[in-house]
Amino acid sequence: MIFISVNTPTKTQGIGAGRAANVKNCELCARTIAEVATTGKIVVEKSTVPVRTADAVRRVLKCNEKGLEFQVLSNPEFLAEGTAIDDLMEPSRVLIGGQQTPAGLAAIDSLVKIYANWVPNDQIITTNLWSSELSKLVANAFLAQRVSSINSISALCEATGADVNEISRAVGSDVRIGSRFLKSSVGFGGSCFQKDILNLVYLCETYGLDECAAYWNQVIQLNDYQKKRFSAKMVSKMFNTVTGKKLSIFGYAFKKDTGDVRETPSMFVVRDLVQEGAKVFVYDPQVSREDMFIEMAYTCNVTKENTPRLEESITTSTCPYEAAKGSHAIAILTEWDEFKDYDYNRIYESMAKPAFVFDGRNILDHAALREIGFEVYAIGKPDPTQFNDL
Repeated sequence: MIFISVNTPTKTQGIGAGRAANVKNCELCARTIAEVATTGKIVVEKSTVPVRTADAVRRVLKCNEKGLEFQVLSNPEFLAEGTAIDDLMEPSRVLIGGQQTPAGLAAIDSLVKIYANWVPNDQIITTNLWSSELSKLVANAFLAQRVSSINSISALCEATGADVNEISRAVGSDVRIGSRFLKSSVGFGGSCFQKDILNLVYLCETYGLDECAAYWNQVIQLNDYQKKRFSAKMVSKMFNTVTGKKLSIFGYAFKKDTGDVRETPSMFVVRDLVQEGAKVFVYDPQVSREDMFIEMAYTCNVTKENTPRLEESITTSTCPYEAAKGSHAIAILTEWDEFKDYDYNRIYESMAKPAFVFDGRNILDHAALREIGFEVYAIGKPDPTQFNDL
């Protein structure tokens, strides 16, 4: 049994660039297996791939010159960064897809027996190849959809005086909906959600399902809107200019408990603030300066060559208190637990006045911060200076 666990990035050029997944690595694996194998094998796709990729893998394997028989299974992984080991040892489900033929069903059973060593049988789902391949894309699309859905409501809450946390609690208490992924924020990031939704959009377009493609593409557009809305609010609340002002960014990773910066919302906010002429100081307990600039160049095409004084405009700090010293504002962009425990009286005393806090994760005690003297603005939270009937 051989597992194909390779990267399937979004294509950057050619047909489908910016949306379609590049499955070159999967094909190269299949060609290598066909070349070196001396006996028949069960080949398992672990990578997230477009539906019907297994057909291409199977055709390549069938072209081996030794007359070997191969079975191809789909077994997408559902591990999340920061909880990968727990997700492996105690998965919510294991999904295995294969051909519905005697040989295909036998291959499925072989993989089921491996997982059955630690996963209860009722959590092992078996299905056909195409359902398994598509399920991974759909799972991530549904999760991202929930984030964009509650984020769209956060904008309405800010305009009307409602509280997005209270909305999430009320809606999430409905057992038909549930409470997971209903926490409003500056936006989703990471290597999976955007890539997989764009892949789903491209698949829909490929099959002529333009309305379906437009529906899922709106999830991405709403996420982009939320990031842009956050940085625009920072500028507008700070007297419509941040030029020359020191601004502190707390958190650069796309979520807590990881140093992953792929598609992180922080990057887009930092880009916007730099373009506005701000002096940005970034503190994150796990992210390196090198990773920040590599991802900014790859995803945003923001480099020192095309953005004058880029490296001078962004300072990476090793201490949050130093990052905040002399700053006009703090923006919370990753939900690191340590951010809740800082001495904000000390931070306030060291900042320029008026001192602003923009909470993009709704993790701080806003009432306590206002008592200290901060002007606080948060995602989906009403501004008490704007409403007198809260």
